Amino acid sequence: MKTENPGAPSALSFSSHVILRNKLKSVHMQLALMLTVAVIPLPLRGGDSSEHVHYIGGTISALPSKTEGYVNTRQEEVFLFQTKGVTVQIPYDKINVLEYGQRVSRRYVEAILLSPVFLLSKTKKHYLTVGFTDDQGRQQAMIFEVGKNDVRAMLVVLEAKSGRKVEYQDDDARRGGKGS
Repeated sequence: MKTENPGAPSALSFSSHVILRNKLKSVHMQLALMLTVAVIPLPLRGGDSSEHVHYIGGTISALPSKTEGYVNTRQEEVFLFQTKGVTVQIPYDKINVLEYGQRVSRRYVEAILLSPVFLLSKTKKHYLTVGFTDDQGRQQAMIFEVGKNDVRAMLVVLEAKSGRKVEYQDDDARRGGKGS
């Protein structure tokens, strides 16, 4: 005599369980992929992109020093720097200087406030100078502090689109900018 267990799983065959489990895994993978793509910001999705930078200074009177913004190299014809209130467009063919350098500073403030161990560590800041001629033929310059993870890609894109070689301030900058 056959007895049924009310708590037992439904009468699906072993192969039905495997197919159902594989379909659920597939649905979970698709959902995870969609969420990942939706969460990743556009600049990280590849290629030329907008990079968060700090405008340190330069000859653009409409921009105060130490302004946060984004450098956008996605446009084919123009280099863009965008802040909340100002957008600067520089045609790539007007760019005549690309310079990259690093400034190393010891962390004195942290050492005084927190621990002398900070004196042993250094911070490197990455600076990009973009020189160009404006519509009136005057030489202009913009200096940006760029994140260390964004420097190499930005230099490659700017060299390719402007046709100018990056000038490196020293050997440390050359190694940092080229990754060698």
